[in-house]
Amino acid sequence: MKKIFLLLLLGCSLAFGAALDVGGAEKAPLNVIAIVMFLIFVGFTLFITYYSSHKVKTSSGFYTAGGNITGMQNGMAIAGDFMSAASFLGITALVFSNGFDGLLYSIGFLAGWPVILFLIAEKFRNLGKFTFADITAYRLNAKPIRILSAISGLSVIVFYLIAQMVGAGQLIEVLFGLPYTVAVILVGILMICYVTFGGMHATTWVQIIKAILLLLGATFMAFMILYLTKFDLTYYFNQAIAHHPKEAAIMQPGGFVKDTVSAVSLGLALMFGTAGLPHILMRFFTVKDAKEARKSVFYATGFIGYFYILTFIIGFGAIVLLLGNPEFVNPDGTLKGGSNMVAIVLAEAIGGDYFLGFISAVAFATILAVVAGLAVSGAGAISHDLFVNVCKDGVCDQKLEMKVTKAATIGIGIFAILLGIVFEEQNVAFTVGLAFAIAASVNFPILLLCIYWKNLTTRGAVIGGTVGLIVVLVMVILSPSIWVKSFGFEAAIFPYDHPAIFAMPLTFVLIWLFSITDNSKRAEIDKSGFAAQDFRAQSGIGASSAVEH
Repeated sequence: MKKIFLLLLLGCSLAFGAALDVGGAEKAPLNVIAIVMFLIFVGFTLFITYYSSHKVKTSSGFYTAGGNITGMQNGMAIAGDFMSAASFLGITALVFSNGFDGLLYSIGFLAGWPVILFLIAEKFRNLGKFTFADITAYRLNAKPIRILSAISGLSVIVFYLIAQMVGAGQLIEVLFGLPYTVAVILVGILMICYVTFGGMHATTWVQIIKAILLLLGATFMAFMILYLTKFDLTYYFNQAIAHHPKEAAIMQPGGFVKDTVSAVSLGLALMFGTAGLPHILMRFFTVKDAKEARKSVFYATGFIGYFYILTFIIGFGAIVLLLGNPEFVNPDGTLKGGSNMVAIVLAEAIGGDYFLGFISAVAFATILAVVAGLAVSGAGAISHDLFVNVCKDGVCDQKLEMKVTKAATIGIGIFAILLGIVFEEQNVAFTVGLAFAIAASVNFPILLLCIYWKNLTTRGAVIGGTVGLIVVLVMVILSPSIWVKSFGFEAAIFPYDHPAIFAMPLTFVLIWLFSITDNSKRAEIDKSGFAAQDFRAQSGIGASSAVEH
């Protein structure tokens, strides 16, 4: 394994060197300070990965870091996982471009955490073992529900990966002057290294380090913005209005989300989608018990809430400090580096090359940490859910499972690279919104009803979830954001970008309908198993292993 690890690093280094030769002549001069800070972070996290490689000999070590992470550490890691490229780069870009409407994403992302704290965290930790599908498979027919849960979870991961890979490619393109495609390939190689060799242990500590650095960097940026605007919010917003092409319209809703249906649909997706994100839910298995799981959510909510306040300040601060300054704006009035990179450009305006280097390294750390978490979750869905519990009926040698897990990680890494290349022009925050729509429309209804509704049956969950998944995916593909912006068609078949308001109620209704009309023997088993599940969810007894039917 050491030889493979070194070969991957060598391949990454050669690709990086070749990329500099290819892209350096055509791009802006390289920022040496930024590159040094970037390489220091990458080197340090690769050391963590190498150290963690000794702790991933078993599936428990790979998926959950052995359950030895404390509530405080896990809360910081969850924050590091959740404060993604979509948050740091995407939301600041949305606020910079559209003003007030960017706040909708911040509030929506944060609003999902009370749902997790009060409805999901404790019971989820007591019922599961490795993945989201462990919960649904506890009292329902394991094979069909695991297949559905794995496919739904992988669908969420795909859209989340698009956002991270696009953000990473654009960031490195600006930072190193590399071609976008080469930048995405480099990120994919590093992600494969982190997850294949370090598993959840390495991913957790990369996420913790990244969260600390991101909060420090964003705090400094926000403080400097307020300092330069005299800590006078009236002056601050008046300056933003004066500099922005939309003028006073940036302080009004409707600039980005233009109709009530889209606004409500986006709000539903962001609020309830959080409770259906497989890579976030998986983190509750890294702590020893439900008490630590609750602590995790409490700490994570505090860190995340504080961070989203900062992104709003930074977004408006970029309008004040960058627009109208020819050093940072192209002749046509657009921002140099693109709107997705507004936070990076602002860092240079505030602190010069040194702070630009720091924020660039932190932004890259943000992306790597989230991509690594997504890869662990995706590998778990493929290996633990589909291969072990569906193909092998729950009986599988640990060594074989780990081989499949690492092969799945490599496959996810390659697929992520392709996604990043195809969806280069998408806004990263918007793309994550689509992932939340799928999570809210499929994962959340199944998970919530499985935990709290005694009459849920396998037939109801499978039919309702499958139809809901198909509907939300079709709506997303046929929406203006994908059908027109990515595929190049003239008009969208489905008129809304945010489908949760249609797909989420449909899933709930279909699950309810096909459950109450199910009179099969399997339905009796499903319903009778609720009492045992509820006892285990409340007490945590037997939470170390999942029961299959």
